[in-house]
Parts: sequence; structure tokens; C-alpha cells
Amino acid sequence: MNHKFLKELEKNIPQSCIKTMEDMSGHTTFRVGGTAHYFVSPESATQIKEVLSLCNQYQIPYFVMGKGSNLLVADTGFEGLILSCGKGFDEISCQDTVITAQAGASLAKIAKVALERELTGFEFAAGIPGTLGGAISMNAGAYGGEMKQVVESVSVLTKQQEILTLTKDMLGFGYRTSEILVKDYIVLSANIRLSKGNQAEIQDKMNELATLRKEKQPLEYPSAGSTFKRPEGHFAGKLIQDAGLAGYSIGGAQVSSKHCGFVINKEAATANDIYDLIQHVKEEVKRKFQVELEPEVKFLGEFH
Repeated sequence: MNHKFLKELEKNIPQSCIKTMEDMSGHTTFRVGGTAHYFVSPESATQIKEVLSLCNQYQIPYFVMGKGSNLLVADTGFEGLILSCGKGFDEISCQDTVITAQAGASLAKIAKVALERELTGFEFAAGIPGTLGGAISMNAGAYGGEMKQVVESVSVLTKQQEILTLTKDMLGFGYRTSEILVKDYIVLSANIRLSKGNQAEIQDKMNELATLRKEKQPLEYPSAGSTFKRPEGHFAGKLIQDAGLAGYSIGGAQVSSKHCGFVINKEAATANDIYDLIQHVKEEVKRKFQVELEPEVKFLGEFH
């Protein structure tokens, strides 16, 4: 713990926004992980800039997270700072057919605003358990919809502490990627353009997708959603199933029998259990089908 760094942090950021040695299992959807040395929940873009400036000055490694829905933190934790852009950085406003939201706003909350304002186009995202910042960075999608279809412009913070506004054409959206990921930008806010729709039809679509999720996904267990990206010409879940890995377990981690594309925390798994299972699945699929599976999950900290 760098006490000089912590003192400087407390000078610049409200103490209520700073925690030390924070248990990360309470901040990730896998419900595992050790402690982060510093855990900061900023309430403005200015505070984000100040935190990152101090991290650079004191050479403290940092990681920006939203709801932790795509993150596996090592059992040994993270010897750096977690910048949690969630609560406190989640304002949403709406003008005509454009919703403006800060990076920490949950997709579910934005979908609710769209429903209330009778705006269609965001139904696909209503059940994705993440924040806007993370969803835009990785061009999150489900059931035929992707963020690139609705994002009009994004305000980002660069590594040089500049705030830029990027239009849709500048975002370089691809399958589960964007310029934001490539250039290590931090999303501050975004404008989402939707279309006027019928409230009952929007609600019906959301209900239909929620039912599909319930039927096909192991929502009753902690997970990070789809564990792997879709390999070109294949479906990750099908490859894993065909490799005979449905229900395969390491420790408390298991390949879901309900949907093989999900690695779940079945029974008090450790982060290492989950990590080892992901590596095993990758190796088996490569061995049997010569297909390289790439995890969607981000790994933070040191795994054995």
C-alpha cells in the first residue's frame, strides 16, 4: 500500500468514494476474486482525470470497470487501483429520440428509459448485465442487436488526459471490439439514437428476449455471460458441447449443461477454478477441432 499516493488521492477525491483492500468478489458477476488495494468510485469526469493523473504520477496500475460482468479477478487480488465507473456516474437524460447517458449507467436502466419514452431499438440490450461504458468498448450485443447500431457519439478520456468526442464512424466497431478498446480510451458518456415505437410492442419484445434468456442461459448461477467470443464460422457453445465438455468441472467451476458457452460458478468456485476451466476448454476445442477460442472475459491479477 502506497500511503503517500493514498493521501494525495484523499486530497483530490471525496473519501466516501475511496475504499482500500476492497473484496472484489462483491463487485463481479462471477462472485469471486481477492482484494484490490484501492477501489475508487468517481462521480465526475474531472475526478476520473484526477485519479488517473495520480496513478500515472505514482506508477500505480489501474483498471477501469463497470458492473464487473465480464471480469475475472485473481484470488490473490489486484495490487493496483480499480476505477469503478458505476453508481454515482450513471446519469441518463433524453431529448426527442436521443438518450444521453454516463458510462456507469446500466443497460437495463437505459432500456427502461427507452421503454418509458416509447423508443425502440434498445430492446436487445435490456438483459445484458453491464454498464454503457463497457458495452460500447466491446460493442456488446445479443439477439441480433449490437451497440454499433444505436450509438451516435461517445465522449472519451484518452491516456493523455484529453477528452474527445468520437462519432459513430470514428469508433471502429467490430465483433466485440472498438477503437476504444484498441486505444485504451475510457468512456465518459454517449448519445444513443433510437426510433419512435409503440410502448406495448417494445415491452413485448423485452419480455420475449427475457424469456429466451431464462430458457437458454444458466441465469441461476454466477457467471460472466458468454465466456468466449464466437469463432469465425462456428458457435463456441456448439464446439464445447461437441468436445464432450458439457457439465465438465474443475473445483467449483463448471461448463454449464444448459448452455455450453457459459462457464459458471456452480459451487463456491475460486477464480483459479474458473481460470483453469477456461484454459482446459480452450485446449480441448483446439485439440479436437483446430479452432482457437478467445475468451470474452477479461483476466485481472496473477493466475497460476
